Amino acid sequence: MLTVPSPVVELSDDRLRGIRLLLKRDDLIHPDIPGNKWRKLAGNLAAAAEQGSRTLLTFGGAYSNHIAATAAAGWHFGFDTVGVIRGEQHLPLNPVLARAVEHGMRLTYLDRTRYRAKHDPALLAELTAEFGPFYLLPEGGSNALAAEGCARLAAELVEQVSDVDVVCCPVGTGATLAGIAGGLGTNRRAVGISVLKGGGFLADDVEALQRSTFGHATTNWLVADEFHFGGYARRTPELDTYIDDFATRHGLVLDWVYVAKMMYGLFTMIADGRIPAGSTVVAVITGRCEDLARPQSDLLG
Repeated sequence: MLTVPSPVVELSDDRLRGIRLLLKRDDLIHPDIPGNKWRKLAGNLAAAAEQGSRTLLTFGGAYSNHIAATAAAGWHFGFDTVGVIRGEQHLPLNPVLARAVEHGMRLTYLDRTRYRAKHDPALLAELTAEFGPFYLLPEGGSNALAAEGCARLAAELVEQVSDVDVVCCPVGTGATLAGIAGGLGTNRRAVGISVLKGGGFLADDVEALQRSTFGHATTNWLVADEFHFGGYARRTPELDTYIDDFATRHGLVLDWVYVAKMMYGLFTMIADGRIPAGSTVVAVITGRCEDLARPQSDLLG
């Protein structure tokens, strides 16, 4: 069962410097397809069904939440799924890939050189020969349909928090930020926190996604790329300390791949004034988190 609209929770924190901060708990949409994974998959699942496709094929790294979410979506909505994984197979499978296999996904592996050619028609023809016809989901699920789904997230959020000034989200491929910014309108800003080292290219990707989705790029967003903690799926003792402190303060253990980096970056920008005092800010919780106890905060819907 899907929980949409997802709830919004207000945080009380002595570091907010006059800023009202709320969390959009998209991680509570579905236990197997949480957060922006559902937002990005929903339109693609509908398109696959309309085209008569019975198999979803997608690409990702060994720790890709998109891989696990695609597998779960196939399991719940009646599609076969194939995951094309970057790198060599390692057994036993890590928890992400093990969860995907439990949901019926078939895994195949490409070395990093061949993986970089994932858009090559010759490679796609090989995959079709091996697995049969499929509906292709890009790496991270990021395409125009995904951005449209994230634009609907923004519209839903504005109905819940009409005075929101800034919406913050983590960025891996750019679709979530592209959609949120496109759905917010010109009088609100979106801030994306890159989880990738050397993520300067993401601005171009966000622009390209907006043009393919909305016909134009908006100017109400930015990507902050200094909070990656070493790169994708990397962590440091400083990040772990932040996660522990946040759990102590708010009863919520943050996903360390995406959400913790976003929250760390957001609090840093609040502290250094990049987020102006008096703003109402919503942080979108896009990945799986763990509630230790009911937060001492107000549910807004």
